[in-house]
Amino acid sequence: MKVKGIIDEDFINYKKPSMIIEFPYCNFKCDKECGRAICQNSPLTKIPNIEISYQKLAERYLNNDITEAIICQGLEPLDSFDELYEFVLLLRDEYHCNDDIIIYTGYNKEEISDYIRKLSLLMNIIIKYGRYIPDQVPHRDNILGVDLASDNQYAEKL
Repeated sequence: MKVKGIIDEDFINYKKPSMIIEFPYCNFKCDKECGRAICQNSPLTKIPNIEISYQKLAERYLNNDITEAIICQGLEPLDSFDELYEFVLLLRDEYHCNDDIIIYTGYNKEEISDYIRKLSLLMNIIIKYGRYIPDQVPHRDNILGVDLASDNQYAEKL
């Protein structure tokens, strides 16, 4: 599996202590729609990809007594959907781990209906939808337990 980075313990992006997996690809839809460079994750493009096996990543998460969830985020997890799905499937089927998996995506819900359909067959999947739009007042998302930067962004448990 290709990733840009792994943060073993994060206490900011979800209401539970989480491992963060940073995914390696994005088409920069937020920048394109805004007409300027606004992506906070664009520096990740300069970092080399890391190869890690699904099993090693799962065991790294499961062997940490602090974390209770996994966050998949920027660049864009759904631009690596096959790898993301295989990883979640491994956690659910082989490791019998039903912890929350949160996917931070810049896609709008209607753009990813096929992915949602497939992910909804798995347990405890939460998707944060919506592109970043600058200059908006942050709002609290009760599902994530954090403030989101744009009015159009929201989370949904599948």
